[in-house]
Amino acid sequence: MHNNGVTHLTVPSDVEGVAAIIDWLSYIPKKKRGPLPMMPSLDPVSRPVEFTPTKAPYDPKLMLEGRRGDVKWEGGFFDRGSFMESLSNWAQTVVTGRARLGGIPCGVIAVETRMVESTVPADPANPDTESRTISQAGQVWYPNSAFKTAQAISDMDREGLPLFIFANWRGFSGGMRDMYDEVLKYGAMIVDSLRVYQQPVFIYLPPHGELRGGAWVVVDPTINPDHMEMYADEESRGGVLEPEGTVEIKFRRKDLVKTMERLDPTYRSLLAKTSLPDLTPVERKTALSQLKAREDHLTSTYHQIAVTFADLHDTPGRMQEKGVVKDVLKWADSRRFFYWRLRRRLGEELALRIVMDADSFISRGEAMELLRRWFVEDKGTLNVSCVPIVQYSGHSK
Repeated sequence: MHNNGVTHLTVPSDVEGVAAIIDWLSYIPKKKRGPLPMMPSLDPVSRPVEFTPTKAPYDPKLMLEGRRGDVKWEGGFFDRGSFMESLSNWAQTVVTGRARLGGIPCGVIAVETRMVESTVPADPANPDTESRTISQAGQVWYPNSAFKTAQAISDMDREGLPLFIFANWRGFSGGMRDMYDEVLKYGAMIVDSLRVYQQPVFIYLPPHGELRGGAWVVVDPTINPDHMEMYADEESRGGVLEPEGTVEIKFRRKDLVKTMERLDPTYRSLLAKTSLPDLTPVERKTALSQLKAREDHLTSTYHQIAVTFADLHDTPGRMQEKGVVKDVLKWADSRRFFYWRLRRRLGEELALRIVMDADSFISRGEAMELLRRWFVEDKGTLNVSCVPIVQYSGHSK
């Protein structure tokens, strides 16, 4: 049952099962809409995140919980020893679980970047069937991993946990088999789960991560603007198409040739030579051959320049300029930033709840505007770091 997502955890004995249940309950508020069970953390919030994701495939759990390096411990994003993975044997292209950030319990969804294998056993009732091993690429949503993501989001919302999604998806698998296995329906379930999420949700593009096409659609903050925020690392990328795909559509071979004619004097002179009316057939053939050789020589360089130019449209700075991400972050400082941002968002939610409970006719937007006005009256501006705001609200440690 652990391999198909029916059970969240497996344990070797009843005693360890009870311990796992108690450990899980330690992340959950005592009652619905109650305060999160914050615990003192021995892992300083101000420390840098030392394990850095690479361009090569890596274990995403190391990014979350850290690892022991050659000389010392390389800390991950969350508190050391606090990450508890669930549904680990099912849909392994997505990693889900719970962790603590500065002692605050959070839900976690991360992306496997390595190739994984999914085994479909033979049907004992049908002697004609046999076991199949299916390879699944990293950074891609398949039907089972999309369903796992949607289910994890729903579970964490019911548990009242803020959610961190380390978004590093290139899109959904578009194969015929996956379409028949309802990959689009499960992708829509992710949207449904995020749309009704009632806790803060932080979408973060990690270093060397990318968010493309349909994957961006299902985690876009406009799905639930009251609770969702998106941030990008300095080394991340995001856009509808990858640069190669953009060039294939927007800057094809004929466009490359026009650019060569405009910028390269040698190509331009060879092209003019082929148009001379007094050339003999042999000379014309030689000129065309030289033109083709020059074109082939320049194509790879001009194509790479075009790809680089297209990639500049996917940079974090461009995303921030277009307003699709809230801020651009450094990975080493992300732990400290998100801790204080989370504290601020939790404080805002508590204040909004108090205001809306006091006046049942006021909307969330009106309550938020009221909070903004009170804050401006006291501080004179809204452009204040999260740290003094949390201290101002009386919730700092």
